Amino acid sequence: MSRRPATRRQVLSGGGAAVASIAFAGAFCELFARTAVAQAPGRPGNRGGHTVHSGHSGYGPLVPDPDGLLDLPKGFRHRVLSREGDPLRSGEGLVPSHHDGMAAFADRHGHVRLVRNHENRADAAIPVPAVEGITYDPMGKGGCTALELDGRGNVLGERVAIAGTAVNCAGGRTPWNTWLTCEETEDKAGTDGYTKDHGFVFEVDGADPRRTGAVPLTAMGRFQHEAIAIDPRSGIVYETEDAFERPFGLFYRFLPHQPLGGTGSLRAGGRLEAMRVPGIPDLSAVQEAGARFDGVEWVPVPDPLAAGTPIRFQDFGPKGITHAQKLEGCYWGGSSVYFVSSFARGAEGSAADHQGQVWRYEPGRRRLTLVVAFGPGKDVDLPGESPDNICLAPDGGLMVCEDGDGAQHVFGLTRGGEVYPMARGRQNTGTEQKPEWGEFAGVTFAPDGRTMYVNCYTPGTTFAVTGPWH
Repeated sequence: MSRRPATRRQVLSGGGAAVASIAFAGAFCELFARTAVAQAPGRPGNRGGHTVHSGHSGYGPLVPDPDGLLDLPKGFRHRVLSREGDPLRSGEGLVPSHHDGMAAFADRHGHVRLVRNHENRADAAIPVPAVEGITYDPMGKGGCTALELDGRGNVLGERVAIAGTAVNCAGGRTPWNTWLTCEETEDKAGTDGYTKDHGFVFEVDGADPRRTGAVPLTAMGRFQHEAIAIDPRSGIVYETEDAFERPFGLFYRFLPHQPLGGTGSLRAGGRLEAMRVPGIPDLSAVQEAGARFDGVEWVPVPDPLAAGTPIRFQDFGPKGITHAQKLEGCYWGGSSVYFVSSFARGAEGSAADHQGQVWRYEPGRRRLTLVVAFGPGKDVDLPGESPDNICLAPDGGLMVCEDGDGAQHVFGLTRGGEVYPMARGRQNTGTEQKPEWGEFAGVTFAPDGRTMYVNCYTPGTTFAVTGPWH
């Protein structure tokens, strides 16, 4: 999550940036139409029954924040819910560093629960406090915290939800409303003082963390996990791998023995497979949006626990396996799973350069399609580089956290193919001469669609954004 490309366009650096045509090739209308199906009235995942409207052209230019925290369009306002270093309301310690992936859940009292990752490594300034019964490895500094908000958005509680894990980057929600937090590391016991192997997925119940405890879902593989998405019909779990060096990561599916069995069912095990696109060893070689590949194969992973060799190095037979650099966001929409490659660099070992891809896999057709391709060869002076965390917005478009250098934004992408600035971070962690801003992560919406929650990675800050959402 926090690893960025070496160079980046300096886009929308002023608070008055306006809507622009996006630098991309591909069918955003098609993408949004499909993802919006999952949020349509009367279907699972509907945000309070709100109707999904057609695309719009944004909310206007960003207005400089007098508090120097978050620039937003006119009419929008932010509230800081939580900030690293402040005391946790539970009394368990301090709010940890490196706020990352996040999801919002409704509870029966009309409250909202946020479950938030902390991508802490062994040298983290403020680790996730170890709490008895929900700590995996006492030497792990990462984990999750959970916030409880009342109907007015006030913070009622904040507590540790899992501790003793490492480099908790992204993850994904389950159909039974728990959070799967992913460790983006392959470090084994004995590395950096760890007492246990890392690189797993853990299930977290934000309402009752002790119900899920700190049990690694080992059958889902040990690798540099990034994000997951679950097919709500079959229960198959799709997983992305963000490996930092060649050979790059793989795209996986996990077929659980107890699909859609509710909390704890993923502990029953299952089969882990990796995607093979015949004739395509590296997805970065595909440059044209709309490129389609039928007959996608799924190959059993020889050693999911990677006891001796990381999975991406393992022998998948004479046909090999398909790799991709910087696999990040993963989400389910309609009848397909979508996943994101933030960028690819030939100088770092990829087959070709690109500034971002969005792929769609249709399980029923065993078909993979490059839906959206970002540069090079596009207008790189426009926004749209290095897409990372993505979520569906109330209007059926998308909210995208860019992961790059320079000014940091949350961009909205309309169903009509326009991009507009939604937020810009103003917390300068550098100097006046060489400013630096923490990336955004974990963008998500309240169940009723009226509040956007988003994290600033550093300094770790969780914001609630309200206003005249379309």
